[in-house]
Amino acid sequence: MAPIIRPFHPSDLPGVYRLCLLTGEAGGDASGLYRDPDLLGHLYAGPYPVADPSLTFVVADDDGVVGYVVATADSLGFARWLDEHWWPVLRAQHPRVGDPGDGTQDHVLVERIHTWPTAPEPQYDEFPAHLHIDLHPRLQGQGWGRRLIGTLAEALRARGVTGVHLGVDDRNTGAQAFYARLGFETFAVHDWGRTLSLRL
Repeated sequence: MAPIIRPFHPSDLPGVYRLCLLTGEAGGDASGLYRDPDLLGHLYAGPYPVADPSLTFVVADDDGVVGYVVATADSLGFARWLDEHWWPVLRAQHPRVGDPGDGTQDHVLVERIHTWPTAPEPQYDEFPAHLHIDLHPRLQGQGWGRRLIGTLAEALRARGVTGVHLGVDDRNTGAQAFYARLGFETFAVHDWGRTLSLRL
């Protein structure tokens, strides 16, 4: 079947995790960086449809999930939800470990699981929602990303949300150009990249 955008279904979760890993290294394949292929998804994809499935949308075709956008309407409330419902089990399953020195990055993500911030960020007042979006490389450049964000924006506006933000790695210049075309602006610059924001 041709690709379609539809609301998230629980059976999509494995496909979301796979795609998160496939695009997890500044837009490129992160498979070689992690011994545990699910870690990246645990941080940046999985909790969103569990906490609020109505703000996750997927692009699906005969191969399954080939694109998705996950989001929360309330970033501060989501951070508190993570601390109460998501991180405790993962912290128990993934005790802190040192760098094994083999180039893998599991220890970096495990440390983030144990130190995920719960304090409000400066952008939360004007841009309380945030999102993560990923597309399979073969769908990029065809308008699917624009349509996914448009679908999410409609759902956020229906809830009265005034703005959305996201983080982007400075190495991912293609993503930065994509967000600029959609009207995102730089809210803050960090050592790892930048926070972009969009008024809804």
